[in-house]
Amino acid sequence: MSAGEKAKAKAEQVVGKAVRKVAHAVGNETTAAKGAALEARGKARDTKERSKGGFKH
Repeated sequence: MSAGEKAKAKAEQVVGKAVRKVAHAVGNETTAAKGAALEARGKARDTKERSKGGFKH
């Protein structure tokens, strides 16, 4: 996993989580769902990049 891809995945997770929590706190469920989707996309990207590396011990 390249450092750039890892940073993008982590950034999506962090931003998505922040957006989700703030939107949920103010009662904007549509934006909260978008934040959750962004967070999930970051987690999926991270998982995808990790799987490319194979099984390293």
